[in-house]
Amino acid sequence: MKLGFFGGTFDPIHMGHLVVAEEARVQLGLDEVLFVPAGRPWFKSEMPLTEAKHRLAMVEMAIASNPTFRPSKIEMCRPGPSYTVDTLESLHDDLGEDAQLYVVLGADALSELERWHRPRRILELATVVGVTRPSHRSVDLGRLSASLGSAGDRLRLLEGPLIEVSGTEIRRRVHEGISIRYLVPEAVEAYIEEHRLYQ
Repeated sequence: MKLGFFGGTFDPIHMGHLVVAEEARVQLGLDEVLFVPAGRPWFKSEMPLTEAKHRLAMVEMAIASNPTFRPSKIEMCRPGPSYTVDTLESLHDDLGEDAQLYVVLGADALSELERWHRPRRILELATVVGVTRPSHRSVDLGRLSASLGSAGDRLRLLEGPLIEVSGTEIRRRVHEGISIRYLVPEAVEAYIEEHRLYQ
């Protein structure tokens, strides 16, 4: 089984996330993409974060129509900071040696992989795949691979549709009463309005 791991705060999940996940699924031939909302991301520990139950609900709504996308509460149920390496260890133990794991992220996040918690172990457990976005079109994979002591085939860069959407921008627009239609799925837009998120 080829499983994509797509983690993030998803605060809120938006069309850019969905496009990246689908592009990775197609280009890598993934059987499933697991959407993993972070419980408490270590690198955003000082930032306010919407309650986990709301972020998970929005993920579930956003991916409901795609049978190859699946939500996971694995990081939300674990106490303390959320580290990708811990989640990969759990998935590896649950799925066994036959599963091939792929961490899917934006090219901007890939370029900062050295700053992650135990990045060398991440590359032992999974292939890390960055998808380009308008603000980040390239990553020096050779330099990154050499600095992490990894085989080059454990780091990949995919050309993605150049759609620039950010959670920060969506939260700002909601706060200012500006439309977010077409930036998020309709169900997510309705949920944000119903629960008065980001206002």
